Amino acid sequence: MTKSIKILTDSSIQLTAEELQEYSINIIPLSIEIDGKTFIDGENISRQELIDHLRAGRFPKTSQPALGKFVEMYDELGADGSSVLAIMISDVLSGTCATAQTAAGMTDTEVTVINSKSTDRGLAYQVIAAAKDIAAGKNLEEIKEHCLEIHKRTRINVLIDNLDCLVKGGRVSRLAGTLTKLINLKVIVELGDKSLDPVVKGRSKKTFVKFCEELAKRHIDNPIIDLALSHVDPEPEFLERLKKTILGENSHVPSLIRLTSPIIMTHTGLNAIGVITLSEKEDL
Repeated sequence: MTKSIKILTDSSIQLTAEELQEYSINIIPLSIEIDGKTFIDGENISRQELIDHLRAGRFPKTSQPALGKFVEMYDELGADGSSVLAIMISDVLSGTCATAQTAAGMTDTEVTVINSKSTDRGLAYQVIAAAKDIAAGKNLEEIKEHCLEIHKRTRINVLIDNLDCLVKGGRVSRLAGTLTKLINLKVIVELGDKSLDPVVKGRSKKTFVKFCEELAKRHIDNPIIDLALSHVDPEPEFLERLKKTILGENSHVPSLIRLTSPIIMTHTGLNAIGVITLSEKEDL
């Protein structure tokens, strides 16, 4: 008899409540600290509540799950003899994947850890694909290969409206943050396999629109088959404008526009927009 496989992922993922239920996804929460108080993502702080903290000028910090929490979850999920497939946030953004791997050696449960090299809806694309593969009876090697193939068709760009959170998090120097605020600099970063890189800079939101126009052109010969705009509460009208700019006449393409997780909000700050695409072929 084939051993059952259960999926574990982290709370940076962007899944709907319906998807969580349909695919039986298990979530290990990441933590957020605000003014010395620790909150557990999805348990005692909501996405809207974190928006409220940001608007009040309270800047959170993030932390990965404790090693013991991973071991505890592995033990719990494997108690019935199941193995665990842990698909985690990119190591570029967090040490969570490394912790998941270390914990895998501290449990009797059979655990396979995948570094998604992704997050948010990009992570969800891989998790959903894995869940469907498990239901279809595919083995772990086939599932790992499928996740990698999904990753190669996924692009994640983040349109950052202000650098406050990046400065507070130490990813941008305070002097650079002050100077760029004075000229109202807008920055677009791209999540790569080894780094988070700035790809576009500009002085107004027209920078974001132009980027989305170029993105649409890029995909003329490699159609987008799924789009997510995971955001930190910008104007709804602007989100719709970007969606129409990217998809054009392809309004039938599935799209998801939702607040991103508190973990991502902590790094990107207010009004940020994650543009996440899944294309038909590898996105070179």
